[in-house]
Amino acid sequence: MPHKLCTFFLLFFFSSTVLATDCPSHYAAGRAPEILNDKLARQTQELCYQAFAVMHSGVTRTPLWSAEHLTRSNIDAARTLSRENSFHPEPGLLISGRAELKDYARSGFDRGHMSPNGDMANRTSQYESFSLANMIPQNPQNNRHVWAEIESAVRRLAEKDGELYVITGPAFLGQDLQKIGNVLVPTYIYKVVYSPRKQQAAAYFIKNEDTSRYQALSVTQLENTLRIDLLPGVPKRIKDVAMALPGAGRHGGMSAPEKREEPAAQVKKIEADLLSRLFNEGLKMFLNFITNLIHKGWSHV
Repeated sequence: MPHKLCTFFLLFFFSSTVLATDCPSHYAAGRAPEILNDKLARQTQELCYQAFAVMHSGVTRTPLWSAEHLTRSNIDAARTLSRENSFHPEPGLLISGRAELKDYARSGFDRGHMSPNGDMANRTSQYESFSLANMIPQNPQNNRHVWAEIESAVRRLAEKDGELYVITGPAFLGQDLQKIGNVLVPTYIYKVVYSPRKQQAAAYFIKNEDTSRYQALSVTQLENTLRIDLLPGVPKRIKDVAMALPGAGRHGGMSAPEKREEPAAQVKKIEADLLSRLFNEGLKMFLNFITNLIHKGWSHV
């Protein structure tokens, strides 16, 4: 079944961009994320697919997010499907604002799924997941290792809890953003997980580079970073506290969260290290002096 191209209206309320959605079943409480930064809302278009929904940006030529209602039954069905690669440009988007296969060719980046192929329960949804509207330029080692493990960990959690609402997307943080063809390369990737059964939520947040380290954030922390209300239908008290996320390692262990220090904190740390070294060197010199006095005797002072 071909996807349904959805229209939406931008409503401005308390400086946020509220997006009316035609595919509410993919979102918690039927509410799509709300963009708090109006610049992000430029040239956006919602795409409703069978198993997920995408908010596509004609500026970055990537999704801003890809959302899915991940259930135990979908995962069971997805296991019966072999992978059929069918990467294709999105026919529901204008050519002037979409990614093309040539943008990724020989770029050194993978075409990284946001809503993953491994979540798709039938051939139609699997084919739709290979639309470039659901892709970002992703570091190949990241995509094939730690990110694949995160996707598997989320599937295990969905099987355990019965259902999850998952929102996955890129973050374009910093001034010097790379481009491949006409597509912007994100600096970070995130995956938000909300469990209705537990009434808990959290987010994986990882640099788009060859790394095995990621951060586990509260949804509120991530929302403040992205300036997107990712779960507007979920109470703030749930979003403020990060649930325990399943680890992405082969043995199920959680990677240590990556700590990002501000410049001032880095300076203080350097100063503290320097003072410690000076103190240790001074103490060493003083002890040597006392030792020499003892050996030579006070008469030689």
